[in-house]
Amino acid sequence: MDKTYKVSVNGQFDFTFTKEEIEALDARQLNKTHFHLLQKNRSFKADIFKSDFLHRHYEIKINSGIYRVKINNELDQLIDEMGLSLGSAQQINDIKAPMPGLILEVSVEEGTEVKEGDYLLVLEAMKMENTLTAPRDGVVKSVSVSKGDTVDKNQLLIEME
Repeated sequence: MDKTYKVSVNGQFDFTFTKEEIEALDARQLNKTHFHLLQKNRSFKADIFKSDFLHRHYEIKINSGIYRVKINNELDQLIDEMGLSLGSAQQINDIKAPMPGLILEVSVEEGTEVKEGDYLLVLEAMKMENTLTAPRDGVVKSVSVSKGDTVDKNQLLIEME
């Protein structure tokens, strides 16, 4: 089976390319982010000005147009076909102490609704204050520490629903 890549442009247009089609593309890399392409005797200048290699999201300027591009490889396509999602499998429910220290402040209590990035508590470790934030939107299920408590590394601090 040929390797295929599914490409979505601006969330509106979908294309499928084989590895052979990509390798046959007449493209020359001018520097790290600039390319020159020839397609059906037409010349194109492409600049990659934003890239998220891990998630395969790119913003590309071709001639004077800007395009948001998402590339799915074979593994991404298989995960989609199976109805799975890597993001949902990694939901964080337990906030644990990243290092031993002293709890200086607890900003939430059981039942508090939090948004991703909201302050949960302040942990002093090695004479530095570390603010722990919510990893996702949710509701605080329980708070296992209070101001003045000493905690060990990996000790459960807050549990989320």
